[in-house]
Amino acid sequence: MFTRIAAAASAAALFAMTPQAKAQDFINVLTGGTSGVYYPLGVALSEIYASGIDGARTQVQATKASVENLNLLAQGRGEIAFALGDSVQMAWEGNEEAGFPRPLTELRAIAAIYPNYIQIVADAAAGATTLEDLRGKTLSVGAPASGTELNARAIFEAAGMSYDDLARVEYLPYAESAELIKNRQLEATLQSSGLGVAFIQDLSATHDITIVAIPEEVVTAIGEPFVPAIIPAGTYAGIDEDIPTAAVGNMLISHEGVSEETAYQMTKLMFENLERMRSAHGAAADITPETALDGLPIPLHPGAERYYREVGLMQ
Repeated sequence: MFTRIAAAASAAALFAMTPQAKAQDFINVLTGGTSGVYYPLGVALSEIYASGIDGARTQVQATKASVENLNLLAQGRGEIAFALGDSVQMAWEGNEEAGFPRPLTELRAIAAIYPNYIQIVADAAAGATTLEDLRGKTLSVGAPASGTELNARAIFEAAGMSYDDLARVEYLPYAESAELIKNRQLEATLQSSGLGVAFIQDLSATHDITIVAIPEEVVTAIGEPFVPAIIPAGTYAGIDEDIPTAAVGNMLISHEGVSEETAYQMTKLMFENLERMRSAHGAAADITPETALDGLPIPLHPGAERYYREVGLMQ
């Protein structure tokens, strides 16, 4: 899979052979770790843009995801990025504790896409099925001040817990966390991702796991943009019942320095090529134009707004 993705990313960086529309020359797609959902979807976007925008050269950049992506956009070091909705809101407000030393008011929205599910995966030997069971356990919560780690803080606070209740906290991304669980060096990891994410699929295929439930009352205590959600039975090997959890929306974000034409083409081409997105990862099944404007905490890019008016989603 990784070979196919890497090859696709390299191919996407080449000049398009069948141009259809004109825009600026370079589009850097900011994603996340290669074992998550953002990366394969970013590769698909780069392929779509490389073949659909005249003269475009595209690049896929693996990052630490939401917080890093938004800061890179604000620095003009990317044209489009994946990010969690709560991170976008904190970036706009300039939440220094969350990793945004100033309000990033140059950010502009392209679309709300699919929900991220908070997935707390534990070694079955740890016996953790509830948040209370995590007390005294070792837990990875994502990179420091990442979108995932901000989600972890919110979950623990709403549950009346803190990192002090844990035996040890590790700040690691998906793949590294899974490896430590396999090697019995870590008991659990909290990650924010689309359902069916590769690192949990891989872990559950070789290792007995549990998924820790996040009850609806905890999610309600956090409030928007978090909503109660379900991880369906059978999503991962060995998970035979529905697990309640929290979900928060993902978004595609750009910035005001990207031209209206480029933002228009980036929006239009994604929605015209949803099958290619879905073939890259099943999480893209939830991407639709009808929900693209839901819950956006920052202004739309004028180019994206032009597309939504064109298709009748805005007056």
